[in-house]
Amino acid sequence: MPIHEKSLIRPEQLKVHEKLVVDGVDVSGHWSTFIEPRVVTDYNERLQEEIAALPGGEYIHRCWQCGSCTNSCTVHAVNPDFNPRYWIYLVRMGMESELLRDRDIIWQCVSCNKCTYACPRDVMPEGVMKATAHWLELKGHTPKSKSMIFDEVFTAQVIETGRIEEGRTIRGFFERTGQPLAQQWLVTIVKRVARRLPFRQGFLMAWSTLFRPRTRKWSRARAALTEYVHGQEAKRRKALNLE
Repeated sequence: MPIHEKSLIRPEQLKVHEKLVVDGVDVSGHWSTFIEPRVVTDYNERLQEEIAALPGGEYIHRCWQCGSCTNSCTVHAVNPDFNPRYWIYLVRMGMESELLRDRDIIWQCVSCNKCTYACPRDVMPEGVMKATAHWLELKGHTPKSKSMIFDEVFTAQVIETGRIEEGRTIRGFFERTGQPLAQQWLVTIVKRVARRLPFRQGFLMAWSTLFRPRTRKWSRARAALTEYVHGQEAKRRKALNLE
């Protein structure tokens, strides 16, 4: 289904004649708006398959371009350029170059899931937006986001020890993103919690942060998780031709 909305046409493709008469009819100004033809030279016929291979993008093929996702979108309400329906259209049409022109705002999805609740075809637009942002990172079109770095730190800790230690997760995330650990907001939270925290619980939390305790008999589960994660990563890299 072609997109004809003027708001979705790139400004450089719109031509308006200040003075134009056609067959004796004055069509000057906005009445004479023309859309310049264009040729897609880098069509990617596998683009939909690549997005569908990533978590959240599995049901992109169901979209029939009704616009419910964009109409209900929290971000679109404050930034009209954020348009999930249009990006899904570009992905399904294989128009990679057009999609890349919006790579700096696609990641702005706040995961409110209003689009997912509104979608009549269960496309899961929120998942598609996250899959598209992930695709941009894996392809090297955008730098790795902080949310992806946090996911990696979190996942690595679960696989390694079978449990989550909040202090270690925060410290690992700050180290990976080059942020100082002694941030004022964090110091304030620690001080307030420390005043009310029972001594035994505080001691255990400090011990866990320093010595990294593990879940008992975790080795077999860790091996299974590691094998699964590596298998999924290999499958996605193959789908995206990254091998």
